[in-house]
Amino acid sequence: MKLSRPDADIFIPDGVQQEAALKRTTHLCVGSHQDDVEFMAYNGICECFNVPDKWFTGVVVTDGAGSPRSGLYADCTDEQMRKLRQNEQKTAAAIGRYSCVIQMNHTSASVKDPANTDVVNDLRTVFAAARPKTVYLHNPSDKHPTHVSASLRSIAALRSLPREQRPQKVLGCEVWRSLDWMLDSDKQALPVDKRPNLAAALSGVYDSQISGGKRYDTAVWGRYLSNATFFESHATDKIEGMCFAVDLSPLIENEKLSVEDFILKFIDRFRKDVSDTIRKYNGQS
Repeated sequence: MKLSRPDADIFIPDGVQQEAALKRTTHLCVGSHQDDVEFMAYNGICECFNVPDKWFTGVVVTDGAGSPRSGLYADCTDEQMRKLRQNEQKTAAAIGRYSCVIQMNHTSASVKDPANTDVVNDLRTVFAAARPKTVYLHNPSDKHPTHVSASLRSIAALRSLPREQRPQKVLGCEVWRSLDWMLDSDKQALPVDKRPNLAAALSGVYDSQISGGKRYDTAVWGRYLSNATFFESHATDKIEGMCFAVDLSPLIENEKLSVEDFILKFIDRFRKDVSDTIRKYNGQS
């Protein structure tokens, strides 16, 4: 498998041949940055962990060079930070027993550039080689521009595949914007409460971010606990951690469907639900 950048890295924790590692992949996540994969697709990581016929592959699109930093990492150069974050990602892949982790090492600017075809082509190459059944992406309503761009490039890459090579399920997950605003009927509620020790180990790997000024480890899992507790107002909690996602599969099945229109319909339904509830209990309906 050839990718566009000579410094692209493919790490296979158990050392099998690259072709075999890709072909055995059943669940695949495309994240913008090192640690996005663990925070948005723990559902898939946990589902595949130590299961013989299920394998998780992580794909990281950018190089991690522009990360915020402070404390011990305050004086790190972009190049030093890039290497630190890439090594952290490899450690996470080993802990999570991934089939492989692919770090494409594109710049954020290139991912955000709609005219840059390298990112889409690289993603298409990975999807075609792995042919996963389930794919986790950033959701297109995320507030981080690189996350949105990585999602759009992934959707374009998946749409370019022959129909028989496209995944069965594509999920847009929450990272930099929660999806708790979606109607419950529109949400994909993914359980993430199994093996809390594994979740903690994966989160704790990213010391360059945690000690460097961002407590992603507590923030993300706090969100998932909150999602589970506030999901149903008139029932006791069934699970202790829940990640929300939007089902993007219709966008992959129908390449003529506008991503913008698709997402805005969820917002329109949310707006109508709020309006109807206020009107009802204000005696206006």
